[in-house]
Amino acid sequence: MGEIEIQESPELLLNPVIVSRNEKERVLIEPSINSVRVSIAIKQADEIEKLLCHKFMGFMMRRAENFVILRRKKIEGYDISFLITNFHTEEMLRHKLVDFVIHFMEEIDKEISEMKLSVNSRARICAEEFLKRF
Repeated sequence: MGEIEIQESPELLLNPVIVSRNEKERVLIEPSINSVRVSIAIKQADEIEKLLCHKFMGFMMRRAENFVILRRKKIEGYDISFLITNFHTEEMLRHKLVDFVIHFMEEIDKEISEMKLSVNSRARICAEEFLKRF
């Protein structure tokens, strides 16, 4: 477990950094002496996107052991969190870890948009079938 999770010694924690495109899309990077926690807030424009994001992130967090660096609990105000410890950087290639987090951030918006299109098209088909009876 990383020092960022325990937070017993303030001298081992470094200054957190927030990188944001806007209020709804932001990343919190919390470094410490032996770990870094990366929390991501994903853009959610409407209620459907909020629901899809919540369900998808819950699905991912329930399978956190398969993703190694994914945390089971998110940080308040963010949708998903990763914890990268010194053990991860010793076992894995550092640039691949960074690439994974960046790729995740790029793909998650696409996934949610595709799910939203799918939900809308299915709803349209259901409505058409329902209205054919009248």
